Amino acid sequence: MENASKILKKAHERAEEMDLPYKGALFPAEAFALLQATPNAKLIDVRCKAELDWVGRIPGAIEVELRTYPSMQPNPNFIDQVAEKVQQDDVIMFLCRSGGRSDYAATIATQSDFPNCYNILEGFEGDKDETGHRGRKGGWKAADLPWVQS
Repeated sequence: MENASKILKKAHERAEEMDLPYKGALFPAEAFALLQATPNAKLIDVRCKAELDWVGRIPGAIEVELRTYPSMQPNPNFIDQVAEKVQQDDVIMFLCRSGGRSDYAATIATQSDFPNCYNILEGFEGDKDETGHRGRKGGWKAADLPWVQS
């Protein structure tokens, strides 16, 4: 796997190409490589507790719900909870089911003065396949990266 500085540079270029308001966009394998190679890299899983319990968790990920189940109302304490778990200058990688909520999380964290925010494209489960199922087409699970199920 490429070294951390090359991955971060590529993620930053990708974010510029996609006109994203945060530092970079990573693919799951790149995020995993950064977790292993960069001591201040943190993965924040923003899925709700039900998703974590029923679909699967990433060992070592910081879990902070962006929206709470079952109402899926925004978590009013999201940024405060993130701030309790990471340092301001950490490389913060956000992950959700397919990349949408984590895009929003990276955006609002950047707006809240966390300068090194990244979205993990494809999320944990990726897009639906031709049969309507997730977890096979893109995402952390399909990339065969570490995860556990309750």
